[in-house]
Amino acid sequence: MLRNTFARLFVLAAAASAMAGIAAAQLKVAVINSQQAVLQTAEIKKASVDLEAKYKPRTAEIEKLRKDLEAIQQKLQAGGNKLPQREAADLTVEGQRKQRDLQRMSQDLQEEVDAERNEILTRSSQRLQAVVRKLAEERGLDVVVDAGSTLYVKPALDITKDVVAAFDQAYPAK
Repeated sequence: MLRNTFARLFVLAAAASAMAGIAAAQLKVAVINSQQAVLQTAEIKKASVDLEAKYKPRTAEIEKLRKDLEAIQQKLQAGGNKLPQREAADLTVEGQRKQRDLQRMSQDLQEEVDAERNEILTRSSQRLQAVVRKLAEERGLDVVVDAGSTLYVKPALDITKDVVAAFDQAYPAK
């Protein structure tokens, strides 16, 4: 009796294992490098150019302030003990003020750029997910895996280029 129970369990386990193998063989899988796909879209490329143009005047202002600060530091170093004490003190105060302004401006700019970049990337990532879902349904794919979490993939399974093309068609850069 015990022997029959073990035999039945063994047969059931073997059948379940065989069924899992058959199901896995029929599974349609594709892989996407989602990070690369987002960065290759026309929308992100245009947004990058737009961001650079938008913040170029402030970047130039920061660079000018940086050069002014360097000039003050060079005057102080070159003058050494030869500069009148009052002039050296004025240059030092001006340098400290410019240094403080430079830090604030740089930090403000970085925070604004980061916030805008994150907003753009979040929107594009959500759109990319919708495009991947639609493409997967059209192709009858069961699973789409991100290449970043995969150790090895046959190149034939990679749909990154197809997703980028579908994304650009669905969301043309304006």
